[in-house]
Amino acid sequence: MSSLTDTEQLDNAKSFAKKYGSSIITGILIALIAFFGWQYWQKRGAGKEQKHTAQVQQLMDDARSAGTDANAFNSLSATANKITEKSPDSVHAIQSQFVIAKLAYDKGDYAAAENALKKVANSSIKDEGLLSLVKIRLADAELAQNKNDAALKTLAEVTDPAFKATVEEAKGDAYVAKNDIENAKKAYQSAWNAVLERKQDRQILQIKLESVGILVDDPDFERPVIQTQVDES
Repeated sequence: MSSLTDTEQLDNAKSFAKKYGSSIITGILIALIAFFGWQYWQKRGAGKEQKHTAQVQQLMDDARSAGTDANAFNSLSATANKITEKSPDSVHAIQSQFVIAKLAYDKGDYAAAENALKKVANSSIKDEGLLSLVKIRLADAELAQNKNDAALKTLAEVTDPAFKATVEEAKGDAYVAKNDIENAKKAYQSAWNAVLERKQDRQILQIKLESVGILVDDPDFERPVIQTQVDES
């Protein structure tokens, strides 16, 4: 049994959640969005769709040189909003708001990232995977602002089994931030079971589990990444 008290476990969990929280998936999510969006456009790329695609591509190109410049951000946001207003329930709208959310996140403006993603979070597009990514990213922005209950509500809307591990780990981070270590343990354990089944990378998740006092066995490693202290008295 771990010799760490509940308070020490909670402090450890918060430290790890803050350092290795759901924001580490930012690059992965953006890459996935770009891939899914491009595949979608390729299938439907004609006439009006090509025009929208060109607009979003230009937005992405301009975003690469925007950096943290406030004027550039505001201009790009206005462009993204026009795309979203013209075609609210489209992959183009989602893609454009993802570009703005990433720019906002990169400059630490999590409220702006949240605002951008909320504009497309309830899109009626028939793509559960894409909408799941939007909601996961939205929850990430909410967690970054300590809106933990809002993040949990957002994550509860993601039902695609493909994202179970990511969702459960993010829930664990939210519960840690809420000082709810018992539910954090359950969420992290659920995430662990999912990543084992899919054979996904899990070293950071293993650290989070151990930070809340759960020592897990990984069949692919001889011993855990971090050994939890044991009371030998």
